[in-house]
Amino acid sequence: MILKSYQIKKNIADFLKYNFILLYGENDGLKEDITKLIKENITKKDNSIEHLSIYEKDIIENQDKLYESIYSGSLFSNQKIINIKYASDKIFSPLNDILEKYPKNIFLIIFAGILEKKSKLRNLFEKSTKAICIPCYQDSEKDLRVIAEIEFKKNNISLSSESINFLIEKCNSERANLRNEIKKIVSFAYNKKTLKIDDLKSIINFSGEYKSDSFINDCLCGNIIQYKKILSELYENTVNQILLLRVLNNKIQRLLKLKEMEKNSGTVDNLLNSLKPPIFWMEKPLIKKQLGVWSLIELKKIVPEINDIELLCKKNPQISKAIFFNFFNKLCKRANNYS
Repeated sequence: MILKSYQIKKNIADFLKYNFILLYGENDGLKEDITKLIKENITKKDNSIEHLSIYEKDIIENQDKLYESIYSGSLFSNQKIINIKYASDKIFSPLNDILEKYPKNIFLIIFAGILEKKSKLRNLFEKSTKAICIPCYQDSEKDLRVIAEIEFKKNNISLSSESINFLIEKCNSERANLRNEIKKIVSFAYNKKTLKIDDLKSIINFSGEYKSDSFINDCLCGNIIQYKKILSELYENTVNQILLLRVLNNKIQRLLKLKEMEKNSGTVDNLLNSLKPPIFWMEKPLIKKQLGVWSLIELKKIVPEINDIELLCKKNPQISKAIFFNFFNKLCKRANNYS
C-alpha cells in the first residue's frame, strides 16, 4: 500500500496498524522524521520496546542474522523495532519471506535510496495489503518554509521572509541541515526575539556549504576561472559527493521549473521579481545567467546524468572522486560553450 508522508501525521493510529514500512527516496531528513514519529507513538504504549539496526551488507553476508533478529526472543520486551539500512532488491527474497509470515511483534522499518518503478522491493510493498510504502522525495522550498515557520513561531522568534529564504538556501534544501541551524538560532536568540539577516550570517556555519554552493553555481554558469579556484580547494579536502550531486539536482529542478514559467512571464527579470517566496537578492544574477545559458532540453538531459553519476560513485568508492569531478568539469565546459 502506498501512502504519502503527510498522511501519517493526520492519522498515526491507523498507520501503526501496519508493522512493515518501506521508506525510499533521497530525502533522508524526512525518513528520520517519520521514524521518530513512529518510535514516539509506539513507545507511548511500551517504553521497554527493543530497538535494533541492521545494514543490508550484513544481511547479504549472513541472512541468518536477519532471521535471528526478528524471531529471537527479547529479555526486556515483547516487541521490537528493527531498522534495515541501505536496502535494495538484493535482499528482496528474505524480506518477501518475512512479510508472508508477518510476525506481529515486530515493527520492520526499511530504509532505501531511490528505487525505480520496476524495483522488486518497491513493488512488494506497494502491492501488499499488509505493508506500507512511503516515497520520500526531496522537500520543496514550501515544505522547508513551513518547517522553519512552525519552529520559529513555537519559540516566539520573528524573522523576515527574506531571512527565512536565506536560511533555506544555505541549508542546501535539506531538512536535517535546516533543523540543525534552527537549533543554533533558537539558542542564540534566548533573549532576542527579532533577528535580522546579518544575525543569521553570524550564526549559521555555512562556510563549507557556501564554497560548495559557489562551486555548483559557477559550474552551471560556465565561469571556468572561478570554478577552477574553488575546485582546487575542494579537491584537496573530503567532499560529500552524494550531497553535492543532490544539491545540483535541486538547482536543476528549480531551473526546469523557472524555464517553464519563463514562457508566460515576458522577461526573466519579471519572472524573478514576481516569485513567491522571493529569491535571495544575491542569487538573482546567478539564476538569470543560468537561465540564459541552459535550454530546457539540455536541463532535462542533466537529471538522468546526475542519477547515473551518483550510482557510479556508490559502486566505485575507490575512484568516486575522479568520477565526481570529471562529471562537474564536463558540465562546466558545456555551460561555457553554451554561453
